[in-house]
Amino acid sequence: MQLDDVTISRTIIENFTEEFKQALDVEVAIGGAGPAGMVAGYYLAKKGIKTIIFERSLRPGGGMPGGGMMFNTIVVQQEAKDILDEFDIRNEEAETGYYIADSVEASAALCYKAVQAGAKIFNLMSIEDVMIRHDDRVTGLVLSWSAVEIAGLHVDPLSIRAKVVIDATGHAAEVCHIIVDKLGGRLKTENGGIMGERSMWADVAEGKILDNTIEVYPGLIVAGMAANAVLGAPRMGPIFGGMLLSGRQAAEVAINVLQQLKVS
Repeated sequence: MQLDDVTISRTIIENFTEEFKQALDVEVAIGGAGPAGMVAGYYLAKKGIKTIIFERSLRPGGGMPGGGMMFNTIVVQQEAKDILDEFDIRNEEAETGYYIADSVEASAALCYKAVQAGAKIFNLMSIEDVMIRHDDRVTGLVLSWSAVEIAGLHVDPLSIRAKVVIDATGHAAEVCHIIVDKLGGRLKTENGGIMGERSMWADVAEGKILDNTIEVYPGLIVAGMAANAVLGAPRMGPIFGGMLLSGRQAAEVAINVLQQLKVS
């Protein structure tokens, strides 16, 4: 078979354009393809919910591929082992209740399973704004290429519509910052703003993350480290059970919000 360079280029452009057109109007849009975002996307897509994940970096995985201080091992506690098993991530018990897994394998498995379930991941796209409609409700995202953002170019962005948005952008809690800093919105926190993450304390952080995985603003759910950063809990370091559990819970919260929208 003789390969034609222009045919290759045309195929990529046409396919990507069609996929992005399909992403312009979805049920759930997730900011961040870290572990919480990908797990949320997996459980939503499994339910047949049209789900899109936008990741600003080149590769999905968030902080998971780096393990602990670039040692390619993560720890997951007993409570989240069933998620490792559901994603076919090999693991073994290192200490009672402490399960270890390869950080790269875990990241790859989360990505693969989420996409296979039907979630679409668009990498190299940054969220620079949100759409607010219908009585101060988040109804979509405003996107630009990450390379445009890095280069500091003035290029107008594009918008997508979503019934529900999940902020899984990690420590930065980028979508929540847009709500508070740009729009002056009040979140469901003690002071209405972003409380900020506290110093690392795995036991407290892992215990708090499910309490903090909530709809923090109409149409906006926080998940993963963004949840603890917004609601003022400690960071947890290289234990990832809470991130996985938060992703699954974020999917459940999103499903409840979608059901409420159908009723109203």
